[in-house]
Amino acid sequence: MLSRLHHRNLVKLVGYYSSRDSSQNLLCYELVPNGSLESWLHGNLLSLHDWDTRMKIALDAARGLAYLHEDSQPSVIHRDFKASNILLENNFHAKVADFGLAKQAPEGRVNYLSTRVMGTFGYVAPEYAMTGHLLVKSDVYSYGVVLLELLTGRKPVDMSQPSGQENLVTWTRPILRDKDRLEELVDPRLGGKYPKDDFLRVCTIAAACVAPEANQRPTMGEVVQSLKMVQRVTEYQDAPPPVASSARPNMRQSSTTFDSDGTSSMFSSGPFSGMSTFENDNFSRTAAFSEDLHEGR
Repeated sequence: MLSRLHHRNLVKLVGYYSSRDSSQNLLCYELVPNGSLESWLHGNLLSLHDWDTRMKIALDAARGLAYLHEDSQPSVIHRDFKASNILLENNFHAKVADFGLAKQAPEGRVNYLSTRVMGTFGYVAPEYAMTGHLLVKSDVYSYGVVLLELLTGRKPVDMSQPSGQENLVTWTRPILRDKDRLEELVDPRLGGKYPKDDFLRVCTIAAACVAPEANQRPTMGEVVQSLKMVQRVTEYQDAPPPVASSARPNMRQSSTTFDSDGTSSMFSSGPFSGMSTFENDNFSRTAAFSEDLHEGR
């Protein structure tokens, strides 16, 4: 299965070694030289002080998961998605790694796998932890935890935090429901240098991903499109006015759903369906074309 997975946001399997004389088999992956996201956020490496770099990593990681869920044949559930399994190139291009616990996604009417609970504490989705039912949306929950790490700079579980704040998801959920409290979540290492509106938008995406019920979470494809919209809004607002032209750009339009007023409805299901975090922006329909022609993302 691993040899069939090819995407620019997945660590590439180079080869393997197997010996009849040894019980140990070796897998050889490409070298990704700049450490893991966990090392940069929580370890001894220099901190990620730059908002744009964090969002680049978030989008790259989302693209990798979306490929596994929606574009690979067969579809794959990662089952251990976490910050330490997001590896970074020297330019902070992110690649999803470690498919040792990955499972082929179920097909047909049954949408879950019954399996022994594996994964990392703090990242495991509640339905999987409680029932052993592994869903594609279980990976979405884990991605939401990573997104919260990028927003807050905190670990998923940190017993050194004040009482009630040890578990990242438990601490952030009530704050994510209150727009006036969102600044409590900001990683102080950002030094206040982040777009406030974009922070709100990404908080909305994270809240949807860590929804308690699996059917309330977006797909990773929806997450990718939503994060692309966040970045594109910022680029559009910072760019000079476009030159009027009757020629249409030769690019494929993003699959994000557009409402009649030119705003974007982020998710198609769950309590966040129809929600637009772009409704107050002068962001036109023509600014939302996808340049990601390679591999559909």
